Amino acid sequence: TAFTCFFVALICSIGFLTTGNARFDSVAAASTETGLAFATVNLITGSIWGRYAWGIWWTWDARLTSMLVCWLLYAGYLMLRRAVEEPTQRARLSAAVSIFAFADVVIVWKSIEWWRTQHPQPVLSLRGGGGMAEGMQAPIYWDFLAFVLLSAILILIRMRQENVRREIDSLRRFAHAL
Repeated sequence: TAFTCFFVALICSIGFLTTGNARFDSVAAASTETGLAFATVNLITGSIWGRYAWGIWWTWDARLTSMLVCWLLYAGYLMLRRAVEEPTQRARLSAAVSIFAFADVVIVWKSIEWWRTQHPQPVLSLRGGGGMAEGMQAPIYWDFLAFVLLSAILILIRMRQENVRREIDSLRRFAHAL
C-alpha cells in the first residue's frame, strides 16, 4: 500500500512539473504522507516479525536496509515541504524529490531477487513461482483492497486539509501585501 501511494505521488509529481497545476501537488503531498504512514507500520511490524523469525530485531538485510532508505527519502520529502515557504518552489522541489525517491521503491521491490540474503523469497511474484500457501491469495488481495481504500480515504482527507492550508496561506500573503 505504501508503494501504491508512492506511485500515485510519482505520477502527480510528474503531472505538476508538466502542467503546474497545484492540485497535482496536493495529491502528491497527501499520497506521500499516507504512504509514509504505511511504510512506518511496515518497518515496525517487519522488525517484530524479524525478532520472531530470526531472533533479532534488525539485520542489515538488503530488503530491510533499502526500505529504511526509502522511508528516509520520503521523510526528507516531508521535511522539505515544511522548510520551503514559497508554494511554487516548494511544489517544484518536492516533485523532484518524489521522482528521485521512487527509484528506491523499485530497488526495495527487486532487492530480494537481486541480493540473496536471509530475507525469504517473494511470496507474490509477477512471474509466478511464489511461495504462498494454498487458499491464501484471495485473503491477501481482499486485504490489499481494504488497505488501498483506507489509504484513498486518508489521501482525500489530507488533500482537503492541504487545500484549506493553501487558501489560508494565500489570504495571509494577501493581508501582508496590504
